Amino acid sequence: MADRTGLHAFGFQTGNWRVRHRKLRQRLAGSNDWYEFDGTCVAWELLGGAGNVDDHWIGDPSDPYAAATLRRLEPDGSWSIWWIDSRRSGLDSPMSGFFQADVGTFFGKDDLSGKSIVVRFIWSLPSPDRPRWEQAFSPDDGQSWETNWVMDFERA
Repeated sequence: MADRTGLHAFGFQTGNWRVRHRKLRQRLAGSNDWYEFDGTCVAWELLGGAGNVDDHWIGDPSDPYAAATLRRLEPDGSWSIWWIDSRRSGLDSPMSGFFQADVGTFFGKDDLSGKSIVVRFIWSLPSPDRPRWEQAFSPDDGQSWETNWVMDFERA
């Protein structure tokens, strides 16, 4: 396994990708109704490996859109992550976390339908050219989690 701490922790993502998305139709509603669609991503490092940007086209059949992620290595060794997409203004609240070996776990706070939730991102590397990103929500401050979006990346 590669060392994913510090500089270049997101270096695995550099390049052009085809992305297969799998999303729950309703979040935190007890739904098991998933839908799948395709997208693309281009990612690159910046700040000498202390940063990373990705640029997405998300072909969601209900509302296709462009989105991007900005990541920064913080002085304490954690990574901060901000999401932005073309459907709304501003940046989402930041996520923060670390890699341990080839798994990165990041947490943040958000609101869903007026209720406070905790958000978790997990980056894993099942193989070098097939990273996976997963998003989960918790309505109970991390006591339980519902995975609601998975992106499987394949080099283009």
